Amino acid sequence: MNPQQIRAGVIAAIQAVAPELDEAELQPDRPLRNQVDLDSMDWLNVIVGLHERFGIDIPEADYAKLSTIEAIVAYVAAR
Repeated sequence: MNPQQIRAGVIAAIQAVAPELDEAELQPDRPLRNQVDLDSMDWLNVIVGLHERFGIDIPEADYAKLSTIEAIVAYVAAR
C-alpha cells in the first residue's frame, strides 16, 4: 500500500467519526485534534477505524505518536 492509499484510508477513518470534516482544510503536519473537534471517545473511534481499515493493532502506548496525518501515515506504513 502506498502513502496516498494510506492517507485516503486515514482520512476515511476520521470522516467516519467527523463527517463534517473538509479534507482540503487538513494540514498534514499540524496536530489532528487541533484541526478536528474530536473528544476522547471520538479519538478512540478513529483508532478503532484505523485498526479495522488497515488490520493493525495500535497499543494505547502508541496513541501519542499518532498526532498528525503524516505521523499516522508513517505509523501505518511501518506496519
